[in-house]
Amino acid sequence: MTYERLVTGATAVGIKVNDGVVVAAEKRISYGGYIVSRAGKKVFRIADHMVIAAAGLFADMQSLSRIISAEIMYRELLSSSKMRVRAAAKLLSAILYSYKLMPFLSEIIFAGFDEEGYHLYVLDPVGSIIEDDYAAIGTGASIAIGVIESEYKNTLTIDQATELAIKSVKAAISRDAVSGDGIDIAVVTNNGINERSILL
Repeated sequence: MTYERLVTGATAVGIKVNDGVVVAAEKRISYGGYIVSRAGKKVFRIADHMVIAAAGLFADMQSLSRIISAEIMYRELLSSSKMRVRAAAKLLSAILYSYKLMPFLSEIIFAGFDEEGYHLYVLDPVGSIIEDDYAAIGTGASIAIGVIESEYKNTLTIDQATELAIKSVKAAISRDAVSGDGIDIAVVTNNGINERSILL
């Protein structure tokens, strides 16, 4: 079992277009070459307008999703208003940085919708944060990002972006031994969040 596979096993992608943002991740939970589960969920609803997709240690993904969900809920209750996506992503970045001496071993794609529009951020285990139009993380990222880059245009519809996300994760699954067994998808639009799963 190599350190790299322990840290970044899995494949997750995110794509932002004019009418929404989509994140997707495969379902296999593995440590090194050992498959622990074929039904893991690596896409998490964080609020009614934000989601994350993650790659890395499964326990760390779950812990981070719970921590940031609770922090956002607390701040929204205090302010009686919805938290902006950028503010929530920067909050997660600060949380990750505060654990830099013993970091969460997960990469994160953070996406959502607010009054400023659609947003997609990528965060590494120690809190570096980058906003982009599309991203891929995990051991299958180099394959998935090639598929996305070959077809991405910001004029894609949200349905086309969803199909591209699925296609890119499927391509990664076909080549990456620690990715597989289905795809979880979350689509964020101004109408809310739509989640679904595909079994492979």
